[in-house]
Amino acid sequence: MALSSPPATGLRPSVQPLTGASEDYGKLLELIGDARIVLLGEASHGTHEFYRERATITRRLILEKGFQAVAVEADWPDAYRVNRWIRCVGDDRTGRDALGDFQRFPRWMWRNADVLTFLEWLRRHNESLTPEQRVGFYGLDLYSLFSSIEAVIGFLERIDPEAALRARYRYGCFEDFGEDSQAYGYAAEFGLSRSCEDQAMQQLLELQRQAADLSQRDGKIPEDEFFYAEQNARLVKNAEEYYRSMFRGRISSWNLRDRHMAETLEALTAHFDRHGGRSKIVVWEHNSHVGDARATSMGDSGEWNVGQLSREHFGEEAFLVGFTTYRGTVTAARDWDAPAERKRVRPGLAGSWEALFHEIGYANFLLPLRDLASTEETFPPRRLERAIGVIYRPETERVSHYFEARLPQQFDAVIHFDETRAVEPLDRTAGWESGEAPETFPSGV
Repeated sequence: MALSSPPATGLRPSVQPLTGASEDYGKLLELIGDARIVLLGEASHGTHEFYRERATITRRLILEKGFQAVAVEADWPDAYRVNRWIRCVGDDRTGRDALGDFQRFPRWMWRNADVLTFLEWLRRHNESLTPEQRVGFYGLDLYSLFSSIEAVIGFLERIDPEAALRARYRYGCFEDFGEDSQAYGYAAEFGLSRSCEDQAMQQLLELQRQAADLSQRDGKIPEDEFFYAEQNARLVKNAEEYYRSMFRGRISSWNLRDRHMAETLEALTAHFDRHGGRSKIVVWEHNSHVGDARATSMGDSGEWNVGQLSREHFGEEAFLVGFTTYRGTVTAARDWDAPAERKRVRPGLAGSWEALFHEIGYANFLLPLRDLASTEETFPPRRLERAIGVIYRPETERVSHYFEARLPQQFDAVIHFDETRAVEPLDRTAGWESGEAPETFPSGV
């Protein structure tokens, strides 16, 4: 890997400083042009500026370019409850109530102040529109195996009790695991219990065969409801395979998860296309999902991701935006299922994109990349790029949080904030309130 840093001054002519002014993202919208899929990343799952600025950009895409939906790295049934609230239906009175199904770790990822503010804006925006014009909010992820099973059965109980009995019988295959998806995956993969693969597939196929009849029956079943149920059945089928694949290795499970998210995005575009032509969707996911995997060490090891699959499916109609930060604080946990903490983010390592962007000298900026992708005298072949998910371990930062990337091939544009702060959870913990003592990490790691 080439670590020799090109002069930061070589990038300055291409940089668009961000000052907080209303016209900040005019250049970005110009670059996006007529793209129908705009993927907005984040370098962590716990940074205020990433959430805030994605919301700012998304509002402009909705108002100025007619985008119809926001699709996020969240579970389908949890996000659909939010979708019903912002579209002015359902039983929830407030946005905080609508976020009530986000109880699985990490709750702060969607139950935070910035998301709530954005959802309240979406609700106000939708109130003045007809139902057909209202912007939606959808989850792309597949962790909700058991809640999706409940959603399929609940839908069928309302419209076809006999079909609901068949679904309950098929999905009964999972009932010995007490809604522990990983326990199911382990037992099924190692032959300790029968696999439920056939039952999940049979239920999806039956629901698809019933589509025409169910959607036309007395005109009482809105197409959106059936689409919601069908996606849950598809999720059960894919999640069943995903939880078995977890015990085969990271690459297999990563690829299954990102394939599912890409397929859900494609299903959303097809669904909206049936109601007025060419749909436009904004995607909010981590950089590791949004950036083209082929330009990273992830791709070298055989992993693909949503960004790569979107480019392959939508071509130049997909526009990929990455976000980076040099230092600050972040909401993250020490380990999986541990409480949220407000942790200090170390300055970007030497030889990283973050360190190079810090040298440019602007606090915050947009850097278009498409025209620079082949300029090797400006960009080295590869540099380190930081990725903080829901866990942050500064004591092993190089190993835990950096990978190699060719940034101009990974994204179409990148947005850098030199210093950022932790997103504010709706559910505060003692560790988040107190924050982390300064300089708790060893030097030279």
